[in-house]
Amino acid sequence: MPPSLLLTRPEDASRRFAAGLAHLGLTVVISPVLRIVSVTHDAAALSAAAGLVFTSVHAVPAAGPGRGRPAICVGPATGQAARAAGFAVTEGPGDAARMMPLLTDLGPGWIHPHGAHIAKELPVPGMVVYDQQPLPPSVQAEALLAGAGPVILPVFSPRSSRLVSDWASGARAPIWLAAISDAARVAWSAGLARSVTALTPDAAGMRAAVESLLTGEPGKPRRVEAQSGGD
Repeated sequence: MPPSLLLTRPEDASRRFAAGLAHLGLTVVISPVLRIVSVTHDAAALSAAAGLVFTSVHAVPAAGPGRGRPAICVGPATGQAARAAGFAVTEGPGDAARMMPLLTDLGPGWIHPHGAHIAKELPVPGMVVYDQQPLPPSVQAEALLAGAGPVILPVFSPRSSRLVSDWASGARAPIWLAAISDAARVAWSAGLARSVTALTPDAAGMRAAVESLLTGEPGKPRRVEAQSGGD
């Protein structure tokens, strides 16, 4: 049976990612593993901030109108959301680790609004503005995992990798894992038929990883290089 693609990021992010792989003709099922929920925060402090650092598109609505204020964004998708909100955007290379050089000598008054679970601390005062609550697999996702055809599973963080591997424990379907980082790969605890780690921790790197799984050797972890950036 041909492989299917199971995407577990929030709906909008999963649809963007799937659009970049439409040429592969894969059956796609979207079943978010996390639900984004706003939490109480100091909205006045965000509105008064001299500048904002955004490492997720989900933090942008909490920051209020941009009013031309500077914003350093992790990558293109987050940058697009911040521009739409009225910020003057500087785009990073697609992941928090590689955007570090942009965060030196920012001066006072900058804030990093972020989720309750973050992979990397930044040298900017942070503020939790949303939570990422675990979700169970959808009926469609359960059916894929119980089927006979291979399931390609991209995982974009160590936490989501841990949660999705719980979904896949005892799965009948062969699991082909595309991990965004070594940490995300190590966090996976279920069985695997194939796995690959993206060379660049961004959307383009993950698309390249998914494509490589279609021609890869079963059970052989590899690293693959992307052709262009993204977040």
